[in-house]
Amino acid sequence: MGKLTVGALRAVLVVVLAGTVFVQALMVWVLVSGSDPEDGSLPLTPLRVVTILGMVSVQVALVCVWRLVTMVRRGTVFSHAAFRYVDGVIGAIVAAALVWFTVTALNAPGQRDDPGVTVIMGGVGLAVLGVALIVLVLRMLLAQAVARDVEAAQMQAELNEVI
Repeated sequence: MGKLTVGALRAVLVVVLAGTVFVQALMVWVLVSGSDPEDGSLPLTPLRVVTILGMVSVQVALVCVWRLVTMVRRGTVFSHAAFRYVDGVIGAIVAAALVWFTVTALNAPGQRDDPGVTVIMGGVGLAVLGVALIVLVLRMLLAQAVARDVEAAQMQAELNEVI
């Protein structure tokens, strides 16, 4: 990975992380201060709490990706240490899907006249779970690469003994 690519990715990660922390802080302030009255049309307080939790899952994924990028730069990504960060990304994506399904359930009563919106929102949640499955497949590929790397190191050691 080139320095420009790593720098650009890290810049995006920092901007997204800062943005989510800023929005979380504002939402917590609104919840604590009680300065935003609800008119009863939507359950805003539960939606805000769920949104804050959803942003936590995004932040977990961002931190894990940051650590993986660091491992790539150091050349240590093909090791067992990388699995915990990949597992963190998978867990964060699944959590985000669960948060989305919660938002869908909270929004569904207001969509009785147009249930298609709820179906579409459910489809988006399934798509997010699909992303988690893709990352799981990539984790399995990483496991194969790590196993091959270990095997190659053992064969090199054996070859060095013979020579």
